[in-house]
Amino acid sequence: MKQPINKDSNSKYFRLKVMEDSLLFDFLKTKLSQQSISSIKLLLKNKNILLNNNQIITKFDYLLKSGDEIRIISDKSNKNQAFSHPKLKIIFEDDSIIVIHKREGLLSVGTLKHEEETAYNILNKYIKLTNKQNRIYLLHRLDRDTSGIMMFAKNQSIQSLLQSNWNEYIVERTYIAIVYGTPVISHDTITTYLTEDKSTKMHSHQNEVGQKAITSYKTLKTNGKYSLLSLELQTGRKNQIRIHLQSIGNPIVGDQKYGNQKDKQERLFLHAQILAFKHPITNEINRFETPIPKSFLEWIEK
Repeated sequence: MKQPINKDSNSKYFRLKVMEDSLLFDFLKTKLSQQSISSIKLLLKNKNILLNNNQIITKFDYLLKSGDEIRIISDKSNKNQAFSHPKLKIIFEDDSIIVIHKREGLLSVGTLKHEEETAYNILNKYIKLTNKQNRIYLLHRLDRDTSGIMMFAKNQSIQSLLQSNWNEYIVERTYIAIVYGTPVISHDTITTYLTEDKSTKMHSHQNEVGQKAITSYKTLKTNGKYSLLSLELQTGRKNQIRIHLQSIGNPIVGDQKYGNQKDKQERLFLHAQILAFKHPITNEINRFETPIPKSFLEWIEK
């Protein structure tokens, strides 16, 4: 019997196509292999499984037919209401991943030299509120003084899957930067090889020494003294964008490590604006974008 569904704008649907006749539970175990049996049962119990858009299914032994479409509702309308932090905002969360917006000045994860509040331990405290056994797993980093979007895994199998197949799952990583001067070429791709010295500073080389790093950029706006750039990572090396912009003579404003050491600004003008990836469970493309920071736009108008 069909039951009406109220499609809340805060709910997210994951679509799965049935390619051959199968029992519902067997189908879900195969497609959601990274999830526990208990979490799959909870989806059924909470009436989060829809057949062909509008039929709720809760029976484990329901027979699916080839050509059917299953929709899984991930209702996040009340998921993050209890979470509030001045340096970090959760913009998406499901059973596998957390996507956040990190403010500048916050470390992604702690180091031996820095025992302080980080995005990692803030999120760990948050997810332990519901279960003390919960923890998060690092997928990638943003420099302390870089703001923007990053994501964490919620279990080790998801972490391993994404990190082992990073280029397969990551569709787009776009940054915004304010740099000194105007690039000689308005849009280009920078390809070099990066090495790290004993002081943890990265160095760029044209010869094949170290890790290959590729950054594409385009100039969005310039006033002669400063330029607003959009940059897309094709590889994700440590400090890649910062050293690549230094290499073309247009270091990022506020970058004392790869620019002018006396360049003491209010922040490093680098922001992770867009993150798009194939979801490790549903294979759906998820894309998250934040506005260009107001301070960046004000700076380019100087």
